[in-house]
Amino acid sequence: MTAMLETPELPAVFDGVKLAAVAAVLYVIVRCLNLKSPTAPPELIYQDSALARFLLKSCPLLTKEYIPPLIWGKSGHIQTALYGKMGRVRSPHPYGLRKYLTMPDGATATFDLFEPQSEHCIGEDVTMVICPGIANHSEKQYIRTFVDYAQKNGYRCAVLNHLGALPNIELTSPRMFTYGCTWEFGAMVNYIKKTYPQTQMVVVGFSLGGNIVCKYLGESQANQERVLCCVSVCQGYSALRAQETFMQWDQCRRFYNFLMADNMKKIILSHR
Repeated sequence: MTAMLETPELPAVFDGVKLAAVAAVLYVIVRCLNLKSPTAPPELIYQDSALARFLLKSCPLLTKEYIPPLIWGKSGHIQTALYGKMGRVRSPHPYGLRKYLTMPDGATATFDLFEPQSEHCIGEDVTMVICPGIANHSEKQYIRTFVDYAQKNGYRCAVLNHLGALPNIELTSPRMFTYGCTWEFGAMVNYIKKTYPQTQMVVVGFSLGGNIVCKYLGESQANQERVLCCVSVCQGYSALRAQETFMQWDQCRRFYNFLMADNMKKIILSHR
């Protein structure tokens, strides 16, 4: 009887605590990996035109369901961390020539020029004029990968280096890149038009670069000369609404706000 009264109940309680802890960890993992998010084809919003029909016919991938990599593929956080910080196992290093352009206010704009490695499928001269994302340049992983793929498919590529973003290029005027300034991108496009009078252009902008290229094309009809089309990737459409979003704690948005602000501070301080 004494032995039965002294039987401890702690193991059962402890097992319950462990079970609750495991359940909590699994819940956090499911939420962070976004595993409950269903896969679906992209929602396409477009005006019915000859160009839109041509793109849909030429790019059937646009109407197919996107199947991400298993386990981590649905998490934008993990994809951003893996690719943004680690890159690919064997990231390409395309060879290009750096061009320097003196702006009217004394600023020195730079861009890198990459020649095609094969003939274009339509047999014409086509140049991609590329504007990277915020504080980015031609040496970033995603730009190198994109340029390498474009070169192998017969495109010449011109990649703008945002003013002040390259660590080894000093500023020659008291300003750096901004969200709305199209001067450097316009200077690069004008260089391409003068140097390659026979080329047609595809304008490409990533994130902040998407805002810049769309603003540039809308500034005047002349800026659209010899432009076949414009591709804006992950463009932010409203800076004010984006600011409100980045101040939220949901989905770690405020953490991204800190990272981007810290990167901007480093660039500014490097030129002080």
